[in-house]
Amino acid sequence: MTLIIGTAMALVAGSFLGYTIQKITAQKRNKQAQTKAEKIISDATIEAKDVILKAKEKAVKALSEIKKEEEVRRIQLNKTEERLNRMENQIQRKENDINRERKHIHEKIKQVKEIKEELGELRRQQIKKLETVSKLDQVKAKKLILDLVEQENKDILVKKLKKLEEKNKEALEEKAKNIMTMAMQRYASSHVTENTTTTVALPDDELKGRIIGREGRNINTIEKLTGAEIIVDDTPEAIVVSAFDPIRREIARLTLQKLIEDGRIHPAKIEETFNVVKREIAKKVQAAGEAAVYDVGVAGLDDKLVRILGRLRFRTSYGQNVIIHSIEVAHLAGLLANELGLDVALCKKAGLLHDIGKAVDHEIQGTHIEIGVNILKKFNIPKEVIQAMRHHHDDLPCEHPAAAIIAAADAISASRPGARKDTLENYLKRLRELEDIANEFEEVEKSYAIQAGREIRIFVNPQKTDDLGSVKLARKIAEKIEEELKYPGEIKVNIIRETRSIDYAR
Repeated sequence: MTLIIGTAMALVAGSFLGYTIQKITAQKRNKQAQTKAEKIISDATIEAKDVILKAKEKAVKALSEIKKEEEVRRIQLNKTEERLNRMENQIQRKENDINRERKHIHEKIKQVKEIKEELGELRRQQIKKLETVSKLDQVKAKKLILDLVEQENKDILVKKLKKLEEKNKEALEEKAKNIMTMAMQRYASSHVTENTTTTVALPDDELKGRIIGREGRNINTIEKLTGAEIIVDDTPEAIVVSAFDPIRREIARLTLQKLIEDGRIHPAKIEETFNVVKREIAKKVQAAGEAAVYDVGVAGLDDKLVRILGRLRFRTSYGQNVIIHSIEVAHLAGLLANELGLDVALCKKAGLLHDIGKAVDHEIQGTHIEIGVNILKKFNIPKEVIQAMRHHHDDLPCEHPAAAIIAAADAISASRPGARKDTLENYLKRLRELEDIANEFEEVEKSYAIQAGREIRIFVNPQKTDDLGSVKLARKIAEKIEEELKYPGEIKVNIIRETRSIDYAR
């Protein structure tokens, strides 16, 4: 028991002693921490004072520099002010000098006017005295003197005037030649040779028989529809399409090519292919017109007018393709107008449309200029363009400066070496005259001049004439050709009458 109590007391004494030691240790730590904190605060205070002191020093230094800069600027402003004051004084002095000079000039002007008036008065008095002495007024005296001078120097004046006229004429001619030469050099297009025949290649010679058909029905159908002559000879793997009209020739060529590619060749298929090709040609005509308009740079034309322009692709004049000629005239007119300071756009448009009447001159009566004017009026083309294009053959007086430009450009394009062939144009004209004579008869449905004008093939309407009537019609047409045309050799008049019976099984 005593041992237990002693142990407990020892534990209590130990705990108390431990608590006392721990408390003393804690107090010591707190005192150390407080001392450390006080030192940190003291160091921070000292450091803050140093920072504030340094900041004050910097502020004082900055303020000192600012004052110095301010002083420098003040000195500069004073100098600038003094300089401006001096300049102002100088300007004031100059202004005073100018005012004095102006006053002096005004006085001089006044004196000059007074002197001029005095001289004028003296001159009038002298003239009056002279008129009194000579008994002539001033106008009559001047006229008399001029007449005397003219009579005495008449020969000299005439020679000088003639020399001046010749010199001016030579200079103008030289300038005109230079402008024309420049335009031709800047726009030089190639010549296109127009042919009247086209060769169609065949895969083999067996197709020649199929193209001819039984008793020639296939080739007759092709010739009737297209108006072209199909020449089948001994040339290996080729047949020739002959026609003076480029549209007919192109339609016939494309029709044959499509039939050869398809392989089925009979009258119904020929007619179907012919209609397809006609539509394709119409698209080509539109594309040709659009290409011409784009090439020249003319905008704002109606689509129908562009289509009519495209038909010139298949029209020739003395062997020269008309649409190529029209494009060339447009470019030349634009170059000439630019050199002469005229409206380039107007001249280009007039040049492109100057031969538009040739697209339909075989369908409408009148000259191609009259037809072209009517077409352009229909499509509301400006009056200036119409006036410029209608005088390009010099058959009417020029009412617009651009008309002379178009006439000159047309002459340049047409007269260049190799551009045109008169013999070909005469040949085509004779073929057209042959067809026109045949078409005058009401029984005629279609007529085509072939064999270089040595034969005219005529298709008649079977409802309007019989076989006997066809014989009489051939004689009438032959007699009219003999009366109206001059030609070497003979012309064969070939009348073809065909009756078709069609019915449908339903």
